Amino acid sequence: MTATTATTASSQSKFSTVLRVTSGNFMEMFDFFLFGFYAQYISKTFFSAGDEFASLMLTFMTFGAGFLMRPLGAIFLGAYVDRVGRRRGLIVTLALMALGTVLIAFVPGFATIGYLAPFLVLVGRLLQGFSAGVELGGVSVYLSEMATPGNKGFYVSWQSASQQVAIIFAAALGYALNVWLTPLQIGDWGWRIPFFIGCMIVPVLFMIRRSLQETEEFMKRKHRPNASEIFRSMLDNWGLVIAGMMMVAMTTVSFYLITVYTPTFGKSVLKLSTTDSLVVTLCVGISNFIWLPIMGALSDRVGRRPLLIFFTVLTILTAYPTMTWLTPACPRSARC
Repeated sequence: MTATTATTASSQSKFSTVLRVTSGNFMEMFDFFLFGFYAQYISKTFFSAGDEFASLMLTFMTFGAGFLMRPLGAIFLGAYVDRVGRRRGLIVTLALMALGTVLIAFVPGFATIGYLAPFLVLVGRLLQGFSAGVELGGVSVYLSEMATPGNKGFYVSWQSASQQVAIIFAAALGYALNVWLTPLQIGDWGWRIPFFIGCMIVPVLFMIRRSLQETEEFMKRKHRPNASEIFRSMLDNWGLVIAGMMMVAMTTVSFYLITVYTPTFGKSVLKLSTTDSLVVTLCVGISNFIWLPIMGALSDRVGRRPLLIFFTVLTILTAYPTMTWLTPACPRSARC
């Protein structure tokens, strides 16, 4: 085998591994986006508060409950991943995410089983949040450990890029449903179709992830820390842990603002049609998918710190003015 052929084979192997390890990440974002985008329909199906606005707020509280579980998932499942390996840990997170998806897809509405309906949906969201807590970190660590020297930023960027593929796929699917079905049909049962499709994708993702090999860096480790050692290390390095949490919080808030909250904001406040909201989301997903690897590669050249500081400041300075500019003026007594 020539050097050129060996290099090409190695590149293809790396590319294949990136696709396999980020496949579950696709599922995570696919589910999270669907729940946020179809929040209005989910609120009418599972929550009976006697007020449309109150039902929608209960739905978003349930959506937010998943985020409360993410720190617990990061701590406990993260320790599990460090103990048993990246491959086995990522398979467990995918199983939990799949269980949450099945619950949301198949649970009957409030009119059929009463308060058991919102309870089961909440359980589904908690399971999804628990698994998502380590999915991001587990995938990022795997990509970092398999990266070629000097390209960690580029490789790890595909963790977020895979989420954009999920956004694009979900938005395109929603657009198709909006063309094929009437608003009444979507509200009654059509909103469940993307979740059903997600359930059908799960077995394929399991087969893909089962074919993953453990990273060489992990296999070379002679000592596998137990949970108490990991927690002690977190306490000893609490400043670094808090800084990392703040950076992730900044990214997460910004990301879900533009991909999950914005479609609902567009329909409820800006009075955009469902089709318009989906087209906007589709364009955002495509734009993010293009820019993430570029910025990841740039971070390998100029460093992580300058980019993190620049884009954090830019987000803080532009978020509120942009939302204010978009929001139509309305009387204080009105609910816009």
